[in-house]
Formats: sequence, C-alpha cells, structure tokens
Amino acid sequence: MQIQKSTFLQARQHFPALARNMKGNPVIFLDGPAGTQVPAQVIEAISHYYKTSNSNTHGFFRNTRETDQIIHEAREWSAKFFGAEGPETISFGQNMTTLAYFLSAGFGRILKPGDEIIITQLDHEANRGPWLVLKESGITIVEVNITAQGILDMDDFQKKLSERTKLVAVGCASNALGTVNDVKTIREMSKRVGAKLLLDAVHFAPHFPINVMELDCEFLLASAYKFYGPHVGILYSKPGELDILPVDSLRTQDQIPPCKIETGTLNHAAIAGVTACIKFIMEMAGEDTPQKAMKLLAVHERILLEKLFHGLSEVPSVKIQGPGLDYPRTPTVSFTHDKYRPEVVCEKLGEMGIFAWDGHFFAIRPIEALGLLERGGVTRLGISMYTTEDEIEKTIQAMLQLH
Repeated sequence: MQIQKSTFLQARQHFPALARNMKGNPVIFLDGPAGTQVPAQVIEAISHYYKTSNSNTHGFFRNTRETDQIIHEAREWSAKFFGAEGPETISFGQNMTTLAYFLSAGFGRILKPGDEIIITQLDHEANRGPWLVLKESGITIVEVNITAQGILDMDDFQKKLSERTKLVAVGCASNALGTVNDVKTIREMSKRVGAKLLLDAVHFAPHFPINVMELDCEFLLASAYKFYGPHVGILYSKPGELDILPVDSLRTQDQIPPCKIETGTLNHAAIAGVTACIKFIMEMAGEDTPQKAMKLLAVHERILLEKLFHGLSEVPSVKIQGPGLDYPRTPTVSFTHDKYRPEVVCEKLGEMGIFAWDGHFFAIRPIEALGLLERGGVTRLGISMYTTEDEIEKTIQAMLQLH
C-alpha cells in the first residue's frame, strides 16, 4: 500500500530527539510503546511553569493561583481527550501503577471474602499485581485465558463471570502483542452480573480515540508519557465512583473527587505538559477535538503498520507473535527470531541506529502463557506519530540482513 503524504509528517520537526544520529544516519525510534519522544511544545510548557509559576497550590498570591489554574486546565483537556463528563472526573498521579494500587486499596476495604475480581492473562502487570494482592484479604482473583494468537478467550471470559464478580480489570490493548480487546462486549458481559469495569488504556490511548462515556466504564487509567507527554499517570473515574471508594488519604487532603485519590503534592510542571501534549496532537492533526485528531492518527499509523507487518512476514527467520491484521490491533508488532534471542536482535538493530525493545515489557503473563518467557520474550517494534515509511523500509531491510 502506497502511503499518502500525511499531515503528521510535519510533526517530526517538533521532536528534538529526532535530530540524533548514529554514524551520520538519523536514529529510528521504534521504542514508542515504552514511552514516546516529547515535542518541543511540551518541553517548553514544563520549562515555562518552572520559569514563571512554580509554587504549591491553594494560596492567595499569583504563582499559587496560576498553579491551581494549570492543574484545572489539565483536568479539562484530559477530560476532552478521554471523552469524559468534565474535569471533576480526572485525577493525576505519579504513574498508572501507583493509581491502580490506590484503587486496589480502596476496593480492598469494600469487598468481602468470597467476592471475585476478574483479571486476564493478556494484561500488563500494573493491571494484575494491584488486584492479586487482594487475595490476602480473602478476595478471589479469577484469571481469563488467552488463545495461542494472543487474543482473550471470550468463551472463557463468559464462563468465569458470576454473581460474585464485583470488578473486571482488563486492558483496552496489549502492550506486549498489540491485541485490541473487545471492550464493548466485555462491558455488556460485566453489566449483566453487576460488576464494575476498570480499563487499562495505557497502550490504547496513544493510538485511538477514547470516549469513556460510550465505553461506560467506572474507571480508566492511562499514562501521558505514552502519547508525547511527561511521566504523569491519569485516572478517569465515573461521577460518583470515587465518592464511595475509601482510598488512602491524609486528613488534610481534599476529600472530594478528583483530589481525593491524589496523595501529596503533584508534579505541577509535568501536569502543565499534559495539556501541551494533547493540544500538540490536535495541532498536528489539524483538528479541533482530541477524538478527531486521534482518529486521523489511527489511520496514519495503520498504513505504516500494514507495511511493517507485511515486511516482517517476508523475513524467513521471523515469526510475528499475536493476532494478524484481520484482528483489531495497535501499530505495535512483536516477533521472535529463529536464530537470535530478542536481546540479540535489539542489540544488532541498535548498532544500526534502530531503537527497539526486547523482553516482556512488564506484561510478563502473556509472554509466559505463550511459552516465550524462557526464550527471552519477544522483540517489539512500535509505530508512533513521527514514524515514517522510509524508517519502516530501513527496518525491514535491517531484519532481512539478520536472516
């Protein structure tokens, strides 16, 4: 498929990291699923905060009021990004994992021994570990299996739902294999038994539009550093849900959402960068809403994904792990090599200026379930806004050299 000139090609000039080169050749960043590069607009927003508004919150002078406003604006823009009801639904934290543990502690106080939480084999450990710890309180953790193609077994999912199920914690997409889950069906299934739904959108949010009101989830977690922003965890909570959840909090903390779950002083400068990265995506897409921008980005990345997928499929020593192009997937491709372990493949690619990741990426369970853990996991290549057709072609040629 011939790639048409994309509006996103202009984005490259805004990423300072893309100017880096090795042996006179530009570096190719295919490590985006672990964290994308950051545009100058986001860097400037963070720097500008420190230059002009650095202060703690809720005071009666200029800087502190500016900080309050910056946090409020970030909630507003994050709510727009996730299609949420309003800024009162958005909480910030150190990262997604920390927020998940805070939620887990809250659920641990309202659930009773014998209640069940469903997790899956496909999920990142950040959406498994916080729930597994509740086994210590007598709560039953039920795990849904995956197929050999790295897809959730929906029949198994249905069988494991019951009236005892109080929470379903599942990812929108797998950061290890690129699988996009059928969240709509999962929502319908969980509602039939009266279970709440928590979605891990960390790997999904950088690639597709999200509308939490349409998804009808109680909670959704994401990380801004996956979509061109700073290291900030973001939590969406459906109105009313945080009100009834007894989360860990100091008595001096505001006891109402969204602040209720935000322990201590937030990273104000990074939060300024959250607003900047959402505006940047819209600017690069030439759209007036985050949903429209992400829809356009998804089309751009899909074209590159197909080129990468087909190219790797023609490398004799490579086996792509996860679903094929006929199944919904993110522009992330993981594979194994007949001759080289993943770390060797990544080292050889790195020597050619192609940055890729090896291992399990903290999604250790699906790699383990597919029997790939002892082999070192997989090599993972991820397409981002700034990826080009030429970079994909060079990567395919590099892999052919490893045959």
